[in-house]
Amino acid sequence: MTSDEDQIRQLVRNWMDASRRGDTAAVLDLMTDDVVFLVPGRPPFGKAEFAEGAQAQAGREVKFDGRSTIEEIRVAGDWAFMWTRLSVTTTQAGTPVQTRSGHTLSVLHKVDGDWKLARDANLLGSAE
Repeated sequence: MTSDEDQIRQLVRNWMDASRRGDTAAVLDLMTDDVVFLVPGRPPFGKAEFAEGAQAQAGREVKFDGRSTIEEIRVAGDWAFMWTRLSVTTTQAGTPVQTRSGHTLSVLHKVDGDWKLARDANLLGSAE
């Protein structure tokens, strides 16, 4: 049996892998239904808005790559938090490559035995 921390690390790997493949359904499955995302420059948004944004990218041949380095994980029962250093690169034909990096603070909730992202504060800015 793997530890909660191992399962959370696997969730992050699964998220990054699914994002690289453009598998929005797999990414959505890693979130709670009431997930909240906090990002600079826009109001908080949830799972439906995340899905809409991903759908808007479909067919645009957007490629994603990224690296997430987990700096800390703390587990308290069915809840956990982690903070990471994240770097994301997106490539789309006809536009410059965009790289953003920074820190995230995430709250996870164990639902039916699986860890899922419940809250995410993303502080990514343009990379130098």
